[in-house]
Amino acid sequence: MLDICLAGTGGMMPLPYRWLTSLMLRYEGSQLLIDCGEGTQIALKKRGWSFKPIDIICITHFHADHISGLVGLLLTMGNAERTEPVTMIGPRGLEKVVNALRIVAPELPFPIEFIELSEPSATITVRDYVITAYKVQHAIPTYGYAVEIPRAGRFQVERAQALGLPVTYWNRLQKGETVEFEGETYYPEMVMGPPRKGLKVAYCTDSRPTRSIVEGARGADLFICEGMYGERGSEERAAEHKHMNFAEAAALAKAAEVRELWLTHFSPALNHPEEFIDVAREIFPNAKTGTDGMSLTLKFTED
Repeated sequence: MLDICLAGTGGMMPLPYRWLTSLMLRYEGSQLLIDCGEGTQIALKKRGWSFKPIDIICITHFHADHISGLVGLLLTMGNAERTEPVTMIGPRGLEKVVNALRIVAPELPFPIEFIELSEPSATITVRDYVITAYKVQHAIPTYGYAVEIPRAGRFQVERAQALGLPVTYWNRLQKGETVEFEGETYYPEMVMGPPRKGLKVAYCTDSRPTRSIVEGARGADLFICEGMYGERGSEERAAEHKHMNFAEAAALAKAAEVRELWLTHFSPALNHPEEFIDVAREIFPNAKTGTDGMSLTLKFTED
């Protein structure tokens, strides 16, 4: 199961009823955070999630509303006695930006391993997460992210029996290990069926509509996308500021054939985003307006 919490849904500035943008994923005791706007810690604390298990932090870009909560979060993780390395992914210059913020937090009990992005797309595997970063179109270099949890095929008992391999070795093959037995080498693909459908969450804020977003979100179980403006006819204003409105986000969801769309990163002037949800649903019926703390658990489908 993959647990998802949309911690903050605001853009530009925090409001009394809306924290700035961030998303947390949790799988098998490990957590992945995308963006860390102001108020992220409060939102996640309300949800009851811990900070110590955060193994990966992905940053979309270096505007303050997406990174202003980071240094406080790192301090909290340190105070929680985390010592394992944290992987941090983001645009080129990430290490310089984070180290500048850390002037007020120079000592942490855990190392940070930086992965800086410069190509149009990159795929990175950390722990059980397969993370695809894809460049989008904003005022500064910005990336969207797709996070996938692959799922291996079923273990084929008949094939294992036909090999004459003792049962004590089966579990190792099932876990993807290569086994040596009586001078022979046995590989997982010899006893495993074809890969089954995994889970996929795509996330994009602060961009104009691009083909890279469609391809990055393709077939996602959940697509979380900015809807800075809700009203009809706001395309010109969205284009001027290199953002998107509800209709544009819904068109991307439709083109990417995702299962569900959550809108986020609302303008401070958009007090009641839910009032404009029909604008999105006319294009993509399974659209929802995000709220701080909005959560979902994705489960693997049975074959």
